[in-house]
Amino acid sequence: MDWFSSIHSAVNKYFVSNPYPTFFEEVKVSLRISKNNPIKRIFLRRLINGTNAHIEMKIERETKKFKYYSTNITINEKFINYHFVILTNDTVYYYNKKETLNYPPTEDNDFVIIADFENPAWVLKSVFYQIFPDRFYDGNPSNDVKDGEYSFDGHPTKKNNWGDKAPDYFEGFCVDFYGGDLQGIKQKIPYFKELGINALYLNPIFEAKTNHKYDCTDFFNVDKYFGGNEAFIDLVNELHKNNIKVIVDVSINHTGTEHHWYKKALADPNSEERTFYYFDKNGVSKKWRGMDTLPQLNYSSQKLRDIIYEGVDNLIEHYLKPPYNIDGWRFDVAMDVGKYDKDQFGSEIFRSVRKKAKEVKKDCYLIGEHWKDNISYLLGDQLDGAMNYFVTSRPLRCFAGEMDRYLATDNILPYNSNYNVTGGIELKNQIIQHLGRLPDQIAFLQFNLIDSHDFHRFHNNKEKFDFDIYRGLIIVLFMIPGTPSIYYGDEIGIDGYIETVEGCRYSMEWDRSKWNNDILNLYKKLIFLKTNEASFQDGSYKILFASYETFVIARFTDTKCFIGILSKTPTQTTIYIPLDVVGGIDDTIFKDVFTNEQFTVKNGSLQITLNKNQSLLLAGDVDG
Repeated sequence: MDWFSSIHSAVNKYFVSNPYPTFFEEVKVSLRISKNNPIKRIFLRRLINGTNAHIEMKIERETKKFKYYSTNITINEKFINYHFVILTNDTVYYYNKKETLNYPPTEDNDFVIIADFENPAWVLKSVFYQIFPDRFYDGNPSNDVKDGEYSFDGHPTKKNNWGDKAPDYFEGFCVDFYGGDLQGIKQKIPYFKELGINALYLNPIFEAKTNHKYDCTDFFNVDKYFGGNEAFIDLVNELHKNNIKVIVDVSINHTGTEHHWYKKALADPNSEERTFYYFDKNGVSKKWRGMDTLPQLNYSSQKLRDIIYEGVDNLIEHYLKPPYNIDGWRFDVAMDVGKYDKDQFGSEIFRSVRKKAKEVKKDCYLIGEHWKDNISYLLGDQLDGAMNYFVTSRPLRCFAGEMDRYLATDNILPYNSNYNVTGGIELKNQIIQHLGRLPDQIAFLQFNLIDSHDFHRFHNNKEKFDFDIYRGLIIVLFMIPGTPSIYYGDEIGIDGYIETVEGCRYSMEWDRSKWNNDILNLYKKLIFLKTNEASFQDGSYKILFASYETFVIARFTDTKCFIGILSKTPTQTTIYIPLDVVGGIDDTIFKDVFTNEQFTVKNGSLQITLNKNQSLLLAGDVDG
């Protein structure tokens, strides 16, 4: 075994005696290395009230494969940053979350333990199912929006037939409706249990004019076309009876132009509501990203802050408490909230949001929409997680052949171009560069996804979709630390188109004869593993192999290991996966969880011959 590659630690129960400690608690921190190593001494390096400290570690125990070096530290500060200093006969090495160096590293890749972290522990065992309510199921046709019932932004409402192709924006103008509602979601609870999912993420449900509801007109009332407040209370109660959590989408960045605040602000320049928005000297309001129907909120207003998150019965607390009892929030365009030129309130807002929300429900789950590097929100004092486009959706789609979203949406290159896309090495680097900076307590809470309501479904990209590669994408999605989210209909291969965002908002297909059962069975198996196997929850991760065509990731505990293999090999290819670094023992059998095909560990490695585009998920025992 290569001792250098075997170095490993993490902030989980396998390497920290209590990975969620309180202030002044003493915890044991461990590091493991292969038994055959040239190491003379190991130190845990941290700062204690700003002063450098090297705490020597001693061999605590040995297994067949590893030596565990341990020491105790006191959690005397909110954030304990540390890395390890390893001495051999002639070299000093520094090991942190990202890499092993032979010079002192910066601290942004240190291991971090957060004291008194309000951990939503249920998330680690959860698989989310995202629902765009109007498109999921019509449980009460009497509350459907009718043709011409009202007009918005100059366009009358239109009632679509269930199963009709979703109109493009310039056909439907976001006032076309299928009739999905909260009663419909309740009626499909047996379907959620059949899938095995145990958490829902609902797109906005509050009063609004459009089908997407991001143009809120009243934050404190559920839209009547979805069934209103009572239907929502009833839905949450039934979900909880069935052990299903629910988080709700809200945009605290903007309202709709039909919101009573905005109408008052326009009518009375001296009103308090006027201060809720940005107006220039000509009386023109700032719109979010130039969208005329979405005026941006101005958090210079203390009254607005009180209503949204600081005052008595504020919005954030209102739905976390009875009678609603939701389990968390997803904040729309979180990366934009509170930001307009000299006003840069984003982190300040989310620190206060976290404080208020966690006072009401300590284990509520708070995530934000982020497409890019979002580290500043994910250090333990603001959001629990982000919609992890940056580490899952964007790089995984690129591996499969699509151009990166931002190059496509900024009209630099099309999604389907002839440019070289990334491979397994770039995928590895993108994952490590991000997770290497996140505290593990936060990394295990990332909201991982391939598709959403804001991005065409990858399987609808007929030019790039290959089921064998897609299978590997979903395997890796479930194996990257965090909780996976399935966008409604992905699990059955729902129809759609890729030219505009409306193409990913088809009405759910309930005719089972039209379902893609290969995709469905893939998801069901992975959902079961995520909700039942510790390796997929708070197990350590290690990327074992990467080339342009192949990517191999392991999730493991001290006794069991799962190995995900993602491949786009054009021909049959043989790879060698080093398993001894995660505790693989010679002659141990690893089985593919889908086919039961067997592979035997020899000389510390697995020799795998992959067919074209073949992906695998292997499971076996290890000596940790």
